[in-house]
Amino acid sequence: MSRRRVAEPARGPDSGAADGTRPAPRDYHGAPFGQETVLISPLIQKLSRRDELSVREKAVLGGLLQAPIVIPAGNDIVRQYSSPGFSTLILDGFAARYVVLMNGSRQITELNVPGDFVDLHSLMMNPMDHGVIALTGCTVARSPHEGLRRLTETEPHLTRLLWMDTLIDAAVHRQWIAGLGRRTAVARLAHLLCELYRRLEVVHRAGSGRMELPLSQAVLADVLGLSDVHVNRSIAQLRSAEMVKWTGRAIEICDWDGLVRQAEFDPTYLRLTRAPV
Repeated sequence: MSRRRVAEPARGPDSGAADGTRPAPRDYHGAPFGQETVLISPLIQKLSRRDELSVREKAVLGGLLQAPIVIPAGNDIVRQYSSPGFSTLILDGFAARYVVLMNGSRQITELNVPGDFVDLHSLMMNPMDHGVIALTGCTVARSPHEGLRRLTETEPHLTRLLWMDTLIDAAVHRQWIAGLGRRTAVARLAHLLCELYRRLEVVHRAGSGRMELPLSQAVLADVLGLSDVHVNRSIAQLRSAEMVKWTGRAIEICDWDGLVRQAEFDPTYLRLTRAPV
């Protein structure tokens, strides 16, 4: 069977190196917050994939955000049942939405990567019915709800783009529900890899078929609704089929077409093509 690598994304001034390594973060048009410059390039990269942003709109987004802070791995970014007065943007690192049941078991309901507002919906839905945890050390910037409310009144285009972001979150949830209910274990894992690769590619954290996934098998078990042992077996199946090389946190997708077939992956729900909103 022929092997085809993932097509390398078009390169621009903000693209990573040809080997898929991550570029140093940079700001867009020096969007200021007081004396600070907020690094919002992942958010700009993601929103610009879907529609064009003006220089002024990029500056408006930067002005919404407070100075970056670091959340250590294992700490809550947003606690379940809390009522935050802000929404949080991931600038770097991996986070996850989760629900904990009365018996202490945890189900992760979405993984969050740079450029994701992990709780934009908290502007309208308080208290939170789930928590958000930093799976790795995360650099985040908070946007007070007061500023977001003003944005909905003065910036209709940005409002629609951020609304689309919450709709895509819902689409991700639908795909994960379908996977938990109907996909085999190995297909669930394959689908997750396809989804994360495409999402990380948009924010220049993946390229040339390579990405880093700094998550333990225990965390993947909480994502996929499987045991640690079943996750290990599913990884072994993808390796033996020569679809991926997986060493530690480094993943190389060797057969993108085969992985897509295994997962029945259709990226339509991620809305990665540009269309005016």
